[in-house]
Amino acid sequence: SGLPTAIAYFSPEFGITAALPQYSGGLGILAGDHLKAASDLGVPLMGVGLLYRHGYFRQSLSRDGWQQEHYPVLDPDELPLTQLCEADGRPVRIPLTLPGGRPLHARVWQAQVGRVPLLLLDSDVEENGHGEREVTDRLYGGGSEHRLLQEMLLGIGGVRALRAYCRLTGHPEPEVFHTNEGHAGFQGLERIRELIADGADFDTAHEAVRAGTVFTTHTPVPAGIDRFDRELVARHFGDDAELPGIEVERILALGMETYPGGEPNLFNMAVMGLRLAQRANGVSTLHGRVSREMFAGLWPGFDPEEVPITSVTNGVHAPTWTAPEVTRLGARQFGHLPDAELWELRRTLRKRLVAEVRQRLYASWRQRGAGTAELGWIDGVLDPDVLTIGFARRVPSYKRLTLMLRDQDRLMELLLHPERPVQIVVAGKAHPADDGGKRLVQELVRFADDPRVRHRLVFLPDYGMGMAQNLYPGCDVWLNNPLRPLEACGTSGMKAALNGCLNLSVLDGWWDEWYEPDFGWAIPTADGDAIDETRRDDLEAAALYDLLEQRVAPRFYDRGLDGHPGRWIAMVRRTLTTLGPKVLAGRMVREYVERLYAPAARSHRALNLDAAAELATWKSRIRAAWPDVAVDHVEAH
Repeated sequence: SGLPTAIAYFSPEFGITAALPQYSGGLGILAGDHLKAASDLGVPLMGVGLLYRHGYFRQSLSRDGWQQEHYPVLDPDELPLTQLCEADGRPVRIPLTLPGGRPLHARVWQAQVGRVPLLLLDSDVEENGHGEREVTDRLYGGGSEHRLLQEMLLGIGGVRALRAYCRLTGHPEPEVFHTNEGHAGFQGLERIRELIADGADFDTAHEAVRAGTVFTTHTPVPAGIDRFDRELVARHFGDDAELPGIEVERILALGMETYPGGEPNLFNMAVMGLRLAQRANGVSTLHGRVSREMFAGLWPGFDPEEVPITSVTNGVHAPTWTAPEVTRLGARQFGHLPDAELWELRRTLRKRLVAEVRQRLYASWRQRGAGTAELGWIDGVLDPDVLTIGFARRVPSYKRLTLMLRDQDRLMELLLHPERPVQIVVAGKAHPADDGGKRLVQELVRFADDPRVRHRLVFLPDYGMGMAQNLYPGCDVWLNNPLRPLEACGTSGMKAALNGCLNLSVLDGWWDEWYEPDFGWAIPTADGDAIDETRRDDLEAAALYDLLEQRVAPRFYDRGLDGHPGRWIAMVRRTLTTLGPKVLAGRMVREYVERLYAPAARSHRALNLDAAAELATWKSRIRAAWPDVAVDHVEAH
């Protein structure tokens, strides 16, 4: 059929369910939706990740609104996991070698995501020393060496875990290896080591591995990529460490930024991912363009538009993110549903969100030290008949959590308008090491604490899947205002759209390619290098206020003779029937299969070791002779 018999999908995080908290944000949620959609479609995917003993952190607030992190211990035996065992019942052990020959062992846990097995490696085993047990302590924690060890375990250990799983279960070996961001790039090196052990030389093994590898980049900024000091990486490979059969210089050459504008002493995980993959993609059309420019140095002499990085726009898994009431109606019915029923559905979802917000806000204030007697005001927070805006995501600076606070007097007027009020629900976590992000959270919380507006704007701590599944359906408008073009895709607005929520967003990520006035509104951007950041934020915040005041709120409150906002309901209907099918993870996975997985499987089969050796020899000859190629004469007619 040309389709792969099996595909290995590597990711540092997976957002499958709130009961398995192994995700921090969009990358993990996307990975979880990818596995679920593959199961729905019968795509033979196998997931590979790490099991973090503390997961990502739980968030609460201090009395003055400062983010506080908590790391509860997760017991794998209480999670929806089973341990991978040998035929005699002994737990499988995956070995790695650390500098000086020290061993690092990991066990393998399996989660079943529909028909897709997900393998998670865990270093917290008795055979390890204290330091080694802590390798999988928490997601995105620790310093450079800690992160490097996590990524070695994910990539190298992940391939070894796959081999053990296939040996024990009879599952077909993967023909295609998909690396979701650069964190798992070492999986290609382990597969090169396997082929060298079978008698291939490095160049032959490299070509054979590249043929079946797909690399997806999720970041539009170099700062979002893991980069390690050359000496740190060199110390972890070689004769008394990992991958002893491969020269350290060959390993380093795959990741070093040896191109104009690069830092030649840094080992870049995304660069290695691209050099080890024959196929690469960004996660929206705009992000594909940004990625071709960002990584153009790897293809010297090519114009950016010719750089071989394509794009597959992300999607979301409808059964996970759609409210049960919306699911029961089914997309086909929305075109025929009477306005009154569609409006009542939206009010039901809004009412449920209001109840949940009050409950979560009460719990948050109790954690902040407030007594029951001073919290009576929470019973009046939000109104199920007021235009409700949602804003929830991670809190790096480029997502601009506090853009809405740029002109606080104007925001207050919008919130307290006597005829067309607006209410806003905000949630999000700053990375534990990002004090700038924590200051943004605190600034927003302090505004939300103001007695004049606290019934109209709330901040909910500890944003996660459980909260999101009520937040998306209950909002009327989903707000997204990143610095364009720094949002690679941004899938939260897709989840909102599946529930009939309209998007109000900067033209970035997926909204840049699918925006239509029928679905929502585009916030104008002040692009260009000539404009400074402060001026840009002022202009774009003013444009946001104008949209809310002059177009969004009037349309929501413009009621017909029947008491329903006909033009608003028409936009909801178009969002559900026309935009909804585009944003599905099923569409995304189909594109991966047709455009990336199936071609990679064909390349893998065609490039056996003999063919790979021939290709490697040809490339070597061409590279050696290329400096002698010259253009002797040109005629133009």
